[in-house]
Amino acid sequence: MHRALAVPLAAFLAASLLAAADPAQSPPPAPPGQAGAVEITVNANAGLGTLHEAAYGANAAIWDPHMNDPEVARLYKRAHIAAVRYPGGSYGDLYHWETHTAPGGTVAPGTGFDQFMGTVRAAGAQAVVIANYGTGTPEEAAGWVRYANKTKKYGVKYWEVGNELYGNGHYGATWETDDHPDKSPAAYARTTLEFVRAMKAVDPTIKVGAVLTIPGSWPDGVVAAGDSAGWNHTVIPALASEVDFFTVHWYPGTSIPDTTGDVAKLLASPPGLAEMLAQVRADVAALGGRDVPLALTEVASNIGRNVHAAGLFAADAYLTALENGVFTVDWFDTHNAVERISTIDGETDFQDIGFLSLGQCADGVCEPPLNTPFPSYHGIEILGTAARPGDDLVRAASDQPKVAVHAVRQAGGGLAVVMINKDPATAYPVRLRYTGFAPSGRAPVTYTFTRGATALVRAEQGDAYTRTLPPYSITTMTVRAAKGPRPAPAPGTPTADGVPGGVTVSWPPAGRTVDRYADRYEVYRQTGTDAVLLGTTRGTSLTLRDLEPGASYTVNVLARDRAGRLSRPSAPVTFTAPTPPDSTCAVRYRVTQGWGRGFIAEVTVTNRGAADLTDWALTFRFPVAGERVSSGSGGTWTSEGQDVRVVPGEQAGETTRTIPAGGSVTVGFVGANEGAYPSPTVFRLNGTVCSTL
Repeated sequence: MHRALAVPLAAFLAASLLAAADPAQSPPPAPPGQAGAVEITVNANAGLGTLHEAAYGANAAIWDPHMNDPEVARLYKRAHIAAVRYPGGSYGDLYHWETHTAPGGTVAPGTGFDQFMGTVRAAGAQAVVIANYGTGTPEEAAGWVRYANKTKKYGVKYWEVGNELYGNGHYGATWETDDHPDKSPAAYARTTLEFVRAMKAVDPTIKVGAVLTIPGSWPDGVVAAGDSAGWNHTVIPALASEVDFFTVHWYPGTSIPDTTGDVAKLLASPPGLAEMLAQVRADVAALGGRDVPLALTEVASNIGRNVHAAGLFAADAYLTALENGVFTVDWFDTHNAVERISTIDGETDFQDIGFLSLGQCADGVCEPPLNTPFPSYHGIEILGTAARPGDDLVRAASDQPKVAVHAVRQAGGGLAVVMINKDPATAYPVRLRYTGFAPSGRAPVTYTFTRGATALVRAEQGDAYTRTLPPYSITTMTVRAAKGPRPAPAPGTPTADGVPGGVTVSWPPAGRTVDRYADRYEVYRQTGTDAVLLGTTRGTSLTLRDLEPGASYTVNVLARDRAGRLSRPSAPVTFTAPTPPDSTCAVRYRVTQGWGRGFIAEVTVTNRGAADLTDWALTFRFPVAGERVSSGSGGTWTSEGQDVRVVPGEQAGETTRTIPAGGSVTVGFVGANEGAYPSPTVFRLNGTVCSTL
């Protein structure tokens, strides 16, 4: 039997040892004239997960006559592109692999599946293949798996069932081809199960994914006529038990007009992506009953596609997605086409969404020569100087909104910091502070990508604590670790399960046995870049009690050896603390309709007490700042920031002033959202925390 130490004693011991063994590494005093330096904090004990082998990806398309140029394979390899998606977005629902045809589309010569696999292999990458749902069949998809993995032995691991099938006309827009008479999300889910089963009958080792919408983008949340729920709320419960991953796409911004202000909004958008992905993952866990991995198989900027800012966006978007539970991020596209010539902030933009030039001309203006990398390519390329598969992403933060920061604990022991200066005119001095990592005295290795550059610049100079970021730049800085004994290995990925009165966190041990590697385990909650000790145990599970009802917790488990050294953190696990099951009130919150930038929610309040409730007040807080109440019904709604309050009101002669004992009232509101719109998790009725149903 494992024995858990009392939390207060554990906290005292851990705090004492942490101060001795894992001090925060602070920079020396700021040089004169740098009092306004940006403060960057890196916490190597707050883990965000391990970089997947397919982390950096791109899309290739059969309409592109240059998709298999030898130079393309070399450029994939240079940028560490490890996953290439085929046959190209919506063409996935047109393409018949056996005949190499896409009726209604353009098929360029030399773009067949075997030629594509030659490029993938030359790049040292792997394929992500879209099985044709729209005009194909489960049997056709199974035949493709057989040809790829049995006949040709390509070992294609990742397969998607269709592309953006929510664009098949069911919600009004018809960009995606779908010949099925029933185009509803329920029909997609049913037929996708047939695809999954047929494909896995050929090769049980493959991973098959299905399509979801991303919050805040149409048609997420839309409930069409005849449906009982929107796309995600229909597809997730039907498929979560059998698919291996879900896919989402993200194209922030608008293509018209192209202005410097629009580009600034684009560069500010990645934190919103983190909120969207958190909402998808929460929906998958709640509706599907398990943590199904996510893939961001299409991402690109919709504005300023070929200007320097696109490179900054690409780097920030990739790492933001990978920090938030995505295992592969695939840029759309490798090549595309000139759409419209414009000038943004003094730079020519061709509105070409590809990250390599096709060398096309329009209106007397020509792109760079064929296969010249655009800035978006370099924004992905520079990530390989900091983070490779097997490295651990860790928490980092900046106190300057125009400076984004990400951090990576490298498998070899070093720590890399990726700093993105989004200000086109200002150079920022930065000062770095480390927790859980002790830098050596050697000069860091840096790579920079600055405006006007056509290549990354390497240097080895300075120290681990200060740096100046040029305007509109990406800088990666790899800091070597101070020499010292190796700590215990990191524990395995934890899980969290609700139990009466709390949540039990469990994890595989660090190595084969606790006695060999670890003296005890410590469970930490991430709060920004801080890590707060929740408890210590000599076993491999710990029940956490006295949690804040409805609060979200992201925790890591670390092993501590007998010498007091902490291991690297485990992968994180996120859970919502339960609300009291025996409360005198209960609340059910349900989103009934959405349209991308708005939604309708219904809130049912039940009085479980013995007496009627009169003149009640219900309060809750939206989880993200982009949500707000536009108008309400059934009561009087007021809000301040993310905090919302509703009290009884009269409408059409009916009153909700009293909630009888054992009875309920239902109120509702029209909400507005900028991106994610996750549901509130804690409600208070007259100050009492209610059970959330």
